[in-house]
Amino acid sequence: MASALDLQEQEQLDNLKAFWAQWGNLITTVLTLALLAYAGWNAWIWYQRDQGQKASVLYENVEQLLEAQQADKAAQLLGEMQKQAPKAVYTTQATLLVANAMADAAKAQPLLSWAATQGQPQDLRDLANLRLAGLHLEAKRAAEAELALAAIQSEAYAALVADRRGDLALLAKDSAKAKEQFSKAYLGLDADLPYRRLVEAKLMSVGVDPSSLKPAGEAAQ
Repeated sequence: MASALDLQEQEQLDNLKAFWAQWGNLITTVLTLALLAYAGWNAWIWYQRDQGQKASVLYENVEQLLEAQQADKAAQLLGEMQKQAPKAVYTTQATLLVANAMADAAKAQPLLSWAATQGQPQDLRDLANLRLAGLHLEAKRAAEAELALAAIQSEAYAALVADRRGDLALLAKDSAKAKEQFSKAYLGLDADLPYRRLVEAKLMSVGVDPSSLKPAGEAAQ
């Protein structure tokens, strides 16, 4: 009986050896890759958390420098943030703050360009592109302004994008398109927003009575 069991165990052991000889390397590789992926994911989470914590401290320092009217020093510190934690949301927020504090458009433009292309998340990239389009408009760079507007993805900015495109149309002396875009902007903005009054003035300047405008659903009734 013991001999039969020994033979059965030996047969199972031989089968296991044969199986491992055929599939052992593959199984080891798969397990190794899975463990590496898990370790990599944990390392990435730790890295993101660590970068966010560092960036939050630097962000506060940037704010303090701006409050002290030291925009140039804030820009230098921002450069360190962009090197140390380029993917942190705080870094993009700090970039937008410093760009807003720059009186010289030539200094603000590269900051906005960085935020528009490398900032996180997408909503802040959209905001950077909207402000970048404004700088290009002031400099009468129509093509560059349109490129910045075209890069905006969020529907939340649709009305403001239309307003900028109305400004572009005025620059091109296209009154029909200006009316269309300003009307879209006016209808897309909440009635209690102060900025809507500015769009209202733009509409009146191109011969459109804002009170005559109706949302698409109401106009169809």
